[in-house]
Amino acid sequence: MTSTPKTPSPLVASLPLAFLIGMLFATIRTFGSDALSGGSQISLLTTAGLCVFIGRAFYHIPWEEYEKAITNNISGIATATIILLIIGALSGAWMISGVVPTLIYYGMQIIHPDFYLASTCIICALVSVMTGSSWTTIATIGIALMGIGKAQGFDEGWIAGAIVSGSYFGDKISPLSDTTILASSVTHTPLFTHIRYMMITTIPSLVIAIVIFTCMGLTHETSNAQQIAEFTAALDARFQITPWLLIVPLVTGILIARKAPSIITLFLSTALAIIFALIFQPDLLREIAEGNDLFKGSMMSVYGSTHLHTDNDMLTELVSTRGMAGMMDTVWLILCAMCFGGAMTAGGMLGSLTSFFIRFIKSKTSLVTSTVCSGLLLNLITADQYISIILTGNMFRSVYKKEGYENRLLSRTTEDAVTVTSPLVPWNTCGMTQATILNVPTLTYLPYCFFNIISPLMSIAIAAIGYKIFRTTDGDVEKDNATEG
Repeated sequence: MTSTPKTPSPLVASLPLAFLIGMLFATIRTFGSDALSGGSQISLLTTAGLCVFIGRAFYHIPWEEYEKAITNNISGIATATIILLIIGALSGAWMISGVVPTLIYYGMQIIHPDFYLASTCIICALVSVMTGSSWTTIATIGIALMGIGKAQGFDEGWIAGAIVSGSYFGDKISPLSDTTILASSVTHTPLFTHIRYMMITTIPSLVIAIVIFTCMGLTHETSNAQQIAEFTAALDARFQITPWLLIVPLVTGILIARKAPSIITLFLSTALAIIFALIFQPDLLREIAEGNDLFKGSMMSVYGSTHLHTDNDMLTELVSTRGMAGMMDTVWLILCAMCFGGAMTAGGMLGSLTSFFIRFIKSKTSLVTSTVCSGLLLNLITADQYISIILTGNMFRSVYKKEGYENRLLSRTTEDAVTVTSPLVPWNTCGMTQATILNVPTLTYLPYCFFNIISPLMSIAIAAIGYKIFRTTDGDVEKDNATEG
């Protein structure tokens, strides 16, 4: 009598992934941009059900294992969910208070259209290095830059691509970034050793992205001066534009510099924006409340949708906000994605798929390539960059040790593969969040996120060249680790 295998084979483990891709393809084709309003969530839950059925029917995995894995996954993204809701509130408050319109108004006069895309990428890179958060960068300065780009006639895919590229540069290398700290911790690599080693792949990737954005900006036919003038006039007519509103992003920057927790920073920034809305935009709050109730208008601008008519159709669409309620589809999608990731983990399918890549390791290039492919696969399956970083680091740490390569190679490859590609997956927490904040579908901005696309390829290319890749016994590694302070 043949015994039932303990874990599914890679072929069986790939069935739910293939089923999910098919379901999502059919869902997107049927519902289009409304796929995130329920169709994608049902696809994830149905696929999770398939995982449970295979595990229970053929591998006798107890239901308790699935329940525990799903619960752990959901509890792990609790903080991210709260941040997402507060970002929704912040987006509404910054728009209605006039903060974002003011940034757009002055930004259009400062940033030259020819260098807009490159400037956007660089600005977001600098802000994200200081904040350590791509989410905060995109939710604040990113929204303002989106407005400037639309006014200058750029396609929303290019604009979002430049914003995401720059924002994830800082998310990847900032010592304040949670993913940077997580990758170094999981792989047992000193933090600044990890950051210095990432520069070898990260700087060239960003430079190439900036060159592409610069070339695109120089060849792009931007809006004429009259259209930009009409846009600024429409802003000025609808909002009270004043430099005093810049106090809000300034205070936000100070809180970030003082390393205040993200939730506290975003909450205080939202509260301050509402105070400024009461001072500078009371008429807009009354219009939102459809009466003279400023309190009601303030509350609605934070939690609900607002639609303010302007003399410019593009501006009318831009200043429309969705508040916290606009994030609920994303929260629902994240919860369903965590159920799918938990089902794949509990059923042993996740481990089976990643072990498949380990078989192809024959050299340092194949080792790095296997790590990159595994990280990308985990981003697709688990739908969460934090889970993907932890699993990639844990699965490959013993392999790197056995092959004699230092931990910093694993930590760098993990970030090159996981952190920067997470916003490129439509059902990943990052992909869903950025698409919601920027109001641009993930698949629309994906082709233009050059930094995010180039980074994993650069990691493989550097491994093929062998530059600065040493064995654990090499003196250069010991010297580098010794300088960590």
